[in-house]
Amino acid sequence: MKKIPITTEFIKLSQFLKWAAVVETGAEANHLIREGKVKVNGEVELRRGKKLRIGDIVEIDDQQFLVTGEGSADIAVKGAKS
Repeated sequence: MKKIPITTEFIKLSQFLKWAAVVETGAEANHLIREGKVKVNGEVELRRGKKLRIGDIVEIDDQQFLVTGEGSADIAVKGAKS
């Protein structure tokens, strides 16, 4: 799982896909989302404006990305059992 740090409270899903270098353009991001190829925390997400926060997990095909905070060492992964 690749960790992708953000420096804001949240990032929109389509912006995140560009930030994580999954796609090059917003149009590509929107296409992947509309096609149901993106999961957030294990559920298919069809909203390009979905707000991702620290601890969210984004899945595309066989790739997984963890949204982290800048310089965060220990974070709670959403859905993980303690």
